[in-house]
Amino acid sequence: MSVVVLENVSITLGGRTLFDELSLRLSEQDRVGLIGPNGSGKTTLMRVLAGASQPDGGAVRPRKDSRIAYLPQDVTTEGGRSLMRFIRESVPGRTALEADIERTDKALTEASQATDAPDYEELTLQLAGRIGELHERLADYDRFYGDHEAQRILAGLGFKDSDHDRDLGEFSGGWKMRAVLASLLFQRPDLLLLDEPTNHLDMPSVGWLSGFLQQQSYGLVLISHDREFLNEQINRVVSFEPEGVRQYQGDLDQYARQREEERVLLENRARNLQREKEHLEDFVRRFRAKASKAAAVQSRVKRLEKMETIELHGEHQVMNFRFPEVERAGKTVLSVDGITKAYGDHQVLQGIDLEVARGQRIGLLGVNGAGKTTLLRILAGEIEATGGSFEFGHKTKVGYYAQHHAESLDRTQTVFEAVASCSKGASNQQIRQVLGAMLFGEREVDKLVGVLSGGERARVALAQLLIDPGNVLLMDEPTNHLDLQSADRLAEALGTFGGTLLFVSHNRGFVRKLAQQLWFVEDGKVVHYPGTLDDYLARCRMEGEEKKAAIADAADLRRAPGATSGQTAAAPPKAPEKKPEPEPAKGTKSKEQRRQEAAERRERRAKLRPLEKRSGELEKRIARLEKEQAERTEKLSDPALFESDEGAALSREFARAQAELEVAMETWTEVQEELEEAQASFEN
Repeated sequence: MSVVVLENVSITLGGRTLFDELSLRLSEQDRVGLIGPNGSGKTTLMRVLAGASQPDGGAVRPRKDSRIAYLPQDVTTEGGRSLMRFIRESVPGRTALEADIERTDKALTEASQATDAPDYEELTLQLAGRIGELHERLADYDRFYGDHEAQRILAGLGFKDSDHDRDLGEFSGGWKMRAVLASLLFQRPDLLLLDEPTNHLDMPSVGWLSGFLQQQSYGLVLISHDREFLNEQINRVVSFEPEGVRQYQGDLDQYARQREEERVLLENRARNLQREKEHLEDFVRRFRAKASKAAAVQSRVKRLEKMETIELHGEHQVMNFRFPEVERAGKTVLSVDGITKAYGDHQVLQGIDLEVARGQRIGLLGVNGAGKTTLLRILAGEIEATGGSFEFGHKTKVGYYAQHHAESLDRTQTVFEAVASCSKGASNQQIRQVLGAMLFGEREVDKLVGVLSGGERARVALAQLLIDPGNVLLMDEPTNHLDLQSADRLAEALGTFGGTLLFVSHNRGFVRKLAQQLWFVEDGKVVHYPGTLDDYLARCRMEGEEKKAAIADAADLRRAPGATSGQTAAAPPKAPEKKPEPEPAKGTKSKEQRRQEAAERRERRAKLRPLEKRSGELEKRIARLEKEQAERTEKLSDPALFESDEGAALSREFARAQAELEVAMETWTEVQEELEEAQASFEN
């Protein structure tokens, strides 16, 4: 059964149509990857699915009582409660249920003391039954949403046990995003919408999240620049192509094969039509002057006029650049001697000794907070070390790219001005060439930085680096906020870079393509990691399983007989026995029975009438669509129709209407099933 259905949805933004008459069904079995360049409409579609934005046309129909959870790229979460309390209270209905228990318990206490009240027995019995029911529902919540599950999720996303009681407001923006992600995973929604969920995660957390999501049975819609992460999760692709939004079954690799097969078929068809056109034109040219061939010539002229035009697949613009040739540095480009860094009592780096040779490409691995970014910032001169020293070698020139560079751009500058400020003597033409390679055309270079998307700002920061890169690059999470194709192109460009590269990334595909060596940052030290990336990920999984087992063991101890709990609910006071009411005379109905039957009729009408109305509307719509499709089918049965533009247009209209008809039929089936279930509930 579908969780949400989009029917002919259209969105226009800034005068540009992002998608038009889009029909889409998402069920709990669907695991969808949204792909396309930055600005194509992926996030907008995600917001429409989440109910955070309304379409300009069409309808969005979520299933009744469905739970849809949404993680945007930017989250705002206030403090005032602990991390664990935030996770617990994220489950829909729990807070209201606990408040209801508290109110009912108070009312029962007051009622049990008012023994002289005329309705004392009836009221206390009613309240006692109510509080028993509420406690039973709370026990169900605890079974499905226990603290041990919250602790497992928090540990997988990199939180320590000591973080559980910390106020949410104490965490940085990246860790708040992890907290929100943890709360969504804890809720077990019917459909989970994730927009770049790995942007603030380290590689161990990405690996854990991938494994966790693969074990879940709910629906998933995912936007990610990480090709491996997407391939592990999805069974369907919704792609924003130049010709419109397309849907393909399978993962990214299967999508690429299907897209290529479509391209080849279209090109072959276009080639065949071109040959036929040339043959017809040659016949007309040769026999136009012959009276005996006049009829044949006229026939071919008409065929030429009616011949369809094949539209080949368009291609999105993608970043297309290469790093310029760099000056050859000395054999040793970097020497680090005993670097330490502390923030107050917290020691991040302790006595680091390193040596980097010319031409090496080194990937830094480790959990968030281990010191990877701190080390790069020290080497880039952004912050000072607490102790120790480092020295770059002969003829070295350092270039530095970091996540915060894109966010700290001067929002009042134009794109051109932002790059020109870092150009150090480059001509206007050179600046425009670099910006063109970053997909900023003649109009876009005059845009203010403040109106750019996160992906566009990331490209500006890359352009600043590209205009004067140096021969030693320090890069911290360079693929964050880039789309898939841009991340791939960046990896390709760095693969041909003639200098030395030291980088941090949680993107496994990016690391596999570039890293010749892996350095592991842990416990304040940096050491050469002897294994492969897969060895490192296997180690992270093993440590995660050990944490999971420890949490499960602790939960078992808390549930063991005799164990105490800090939040054991008091049993509701026993209500006094209520004397049974005398039965009405045979063949008559009591006032209470008549009142109950009337209430049941009202409830039946309230539940069934909307479903019956919706079913009737769908039946009329289906009948209309079937009639229109029958008329189109009759027209399409004429082969001559396909020799004209009308045939191609009618074929496209038939395909669009067929998709609309299928959505309507499936929706009607679901409404009928819900209607039958509702009718059966009243008959039992």
